[in-house]
Amino acid sequence: MTDTPLTHDNIVDFPDGIFTRRGNEEYLGEPVTMAQHMLQGAMLAEQAQEDEVVVAAALLHDIGHFTSECGSFSMQDTEDKWHEVAGAELLEPFFPPLVIDCIRYHVAAKRYLCTVDPDYFSQLSEASVHSLKLQGGKMSDVEAEKFVANNNVDTIVRVRLYDDAGKDPNLATRDFREYKPLLQRVVDRTRAERR
Repeated sequence: MTDTPLTHDNIVDFPDGIFTRRGNEEYLGEPVTMAQHMLQGAMLAEQAQEDEVVVAAALLHDIGHFTSECGSFSMQDTEDKWHEVAGAELLEPFFPPLVIDCIRYHVAAKRYLCTVDPDYFSQLSEASVHSLKLQGGKMSDVEAEKFVANNNVDTIVRVRLYDDAGKDPNLATRDFREYKPLLQRVVDRTRAERR
């Protein structure tokens, strides 16, 4: 991960370094790279005129693929690697609860949408169907009830939909570094609110 302790002053540089070093890696059997996927999510959130905090969540939702001790997902996996937990735990000291919830529960949102919307499941890519199986498949009634009780559920689901849409190999985006000021503003506001 990193040898340098993460702080409010360097946390935005951490994903910047990841995008530089590893952004061109394949995204889980999809036709885009990891960087393309995450940047497309952020761009789609911007185009929908979401608040900066939602754009930040869409941009960082899959950061756990780079930070999980278990490594990133592949189509040969037989067990889930809990990238959503790894990403949320890494960023929780620095980002607001809304961002963390969107990261921590974006997999749950996929499971929920598959449970309540048959059309949603039919639109999933092969890679997303494979990961869904590893992640527990459709939710039980109890799981779905618990999921919708989250105060941020509507935003979590929207970020999930930006996640799903961010797989277009022909969709151009801005560079990650252009998002650094936005991310730093979100981090700074969070720090100020916690004081």
